[in-house]
Amino acid sequence: MNATRTARLASYAVVGAPALMALYGGIRLVPGSRQPGPGWTAGHTAMFLGLLLFVPVLLALRGLLAPRATTAGRLAANAALGTAFAGLTASLAQIGIDLYVGLVSATKEEQSRLFGRIQDVPGVLPAVYQVGPLLFYVGLLALLVAASVGAGRTLRWWSPVLMLVGTLASAADLAFIPLAAACYLGALAPLTRPATAGRHPALV
Repeated sequence: MNATRTARLASYAVVGAPALMALYGGIRLVPGSRQPGPGWTAGHTAMFLGLLLFVPVLLALRGLLAPRATTAGRLAANAALGTAFAGLTASLAQIGIDLYVGLVSATKEEQSRLFGRIQDVPGVLPAVYQVGPLLFYVGLLALLVAASVGAGRTLRWWSPVLMLVGTLASAADLAFIPLAAACYLGALAPLTRPATAGRHPALV
């Protein structure tokens, strides 16, 4: 994929990822959407697709750092990218499990029992529900901070601040997911500018 297509995909993803997150957050506020049924499936499908769209976003953020990075800086940026991808994988696994449980369960009680059996498997709870997904936000925030500090900064200071505010809001209460999505959109919006998004996300 060439630089122009990569930049265009990142620009679409910057809007699409938060929009799908907001859709999930809105659906889960609808009565009945937190139990097996169309609301559960539609909401979690939207969230799964939204998370997938963070792949080009992460690569675009890493690409912003490549032109001005020292060897140590490249190593740190790659570490942040790897951390974000590890957390993103855990988050996708969590939503995938949620989708599966919702599809195979007929009632809320069956859903709860199946969740219990899955989460009782050693390692699943910390890796997929407790610790693993946090790595996505840690890595994403680190990339945003790196791209917004120093003489060669390509993002403004408010990008990591908005990302942090959105993350803390959704962590405090999942009802704030639409607010978090708006914060993420604001934080990542500079990537839609041609001068910013056009940088090739080289991992060198």
